[in-house]
Amino acid sequence: MFKFETVERDSLFTRLDFRTKLVMIIVITIIAFIWESPITGGLLTLSVASACVVAGVRLEYLKLVLKVMLPFYIFLLITMGFFNIQQVKTLISQETLIPIETLTLTPIVTVPDSWWWIGGAAMSQEGIVYGLNIIFKTLTMILVIPLAIFTTDINQMIVGMVRVKIPYKIVFIFSSTLRFFPLLLEEIETIIEAQKLRGLGIDKMGLIRKAKVYSTVAVPLILNAMAKSQKLEIVLQSKAFSGSSNRTYLHESLLSVRDYTIISLLILLLMTVIVFYIRFGVGKFAWLIYS
Repeated sequence: MFKFETVERDSLFTRLDFRTKLVMIIVITIIAFIWESPITGGLLTLSVASACVVAGVRLEYLKLVLKVMLPFYIFLLITMGFFNIQQVKTLISQETLIPIETLTLTPIVTVPDSWWWIGGAAMSQEGIVYGLNIIFKTLTMILVIPLAIFTTDINQMIVGMVRVKIPYKIVFIFSSTLRFFPLLLEEIETIIEAQKLRGLGIDKMGLIRKAKVYSTVAVPLILNAMAKSQKLEIVLQSKAFSGSSNRTYLHESLLSVRDYTIISLLILLLMTVIVFYIRFGVGKFAWLIYS
């Protein structure tokens, strides 16, 4: 199950300030949106995934991400391959200067004309390529988040967010979510284990029955979450919580030479990507494929 955790391995990412990681998230996200080619997008995704492994993010987590997203990605490839025709033709026409009227997509699979509703439809190679690009975009943005969060202590994260002038109330809500999310997951596991001890064979159930069992967990989970939130409210009121950023902090967040260097390199990378995209077409949809 998904949970927020701190990596155990010491690496470059664990030694960076959280503000540097925020810049990293922003830069990588912008680059992922700029690049339309699955070649550059795939390289970016591979780089972020490799960085996650180097930083110590568990392989089980990465496998879980792929497992959860796999049905969505299969559906995306099918829909993009069959139905995303006009947009793909427009992209190729704009980048290759070929008139859109003369463009024809390369069919991979063609549905027989006798089939109802989708008869005669064809899955195009260009649509699959476009779908792969979207997959790489989403994977990159999904993986860059644990790369920043899992390698940062929550206390350092809070101070770093306050230092970039994020309102403390928002920071507090974010940090509370990170702290309470594992507790909620533990409660789910406790409830499921209690049902197993009463003789409920969840592991032997089918998918539909298992879904019904898991849906019953929602009621006690919501009640326990409401009770915890009420206790938290009472504690905050007793401590005269105002949400002001003008307060003392136990932990410090200081930018080192390493942080300034990484930030400069990230900004330089973004500028280089934009220049090469505009000047040489690196990262465009038709780059190295339809040129």
